[in-house]
Formats: sequence, C-alpha cells, structure tokens
Amino acid sequence: MTMIDVRVEIDGSRAGQALHEATEKLDSAGGDVFLGFSAVRRLDPRGLRALEDFASAAGDKAVMVTLRGINVDIHEVLKLARLSSRFSIAN
Repeated sequence: MTMIDVRVEIDGSRAGQALHEATEKLDSAGGDVFLGFSAVRRLDPRGLRALEDFASAAGDKAVMVTLRGINVDIHEVLKLARLSSRFSIAN
C-alpha cells in the first residue's frame, strides 16, 4: 500500500477554519500530515480548540502530524495548552 503524505498550509487569518478543513483530509492521509504555520502569527481560542480537535482526530487515526514554521509565541501557547507533545515540530 502506498503511503501518501498530506501537506496543508494554514492561513493565518482563518486558522480555525483551515484546521477544521485539514481534519477532513485525515481520512485520505496514508502517511504523515505536515501543517505549515509560517503564515500564522497567533492562535485565537477558536484556532487553539481546532488544533486540539485536529490532534485528537489524528491520534485516533494513528497519523503522525508535524507542525512546520511555528513561531515562538505559538510554541509557548502549545506548551501551556499541553498540546506540544502531540505533534512533531520542525522549523
């Protein structure tokens, strides 16, 4: 079976909605999922909740998720929300 990686760029102005759309793509992910956060400067509560939901869905499907291009502020928010351990982080 061929493993297909999924790459999604998250739009900074609508991170929550983009993460919900990315959750729908998990069904087609046969490999790893890479989320590009270089355009995201901050996460509002809706975006953080969407990221938490995404992490849960990915965990249920045993899909490895890598966050790319996150800034220091978002990384700190992930640590405070206890989400950083649920992702691989690459810059």
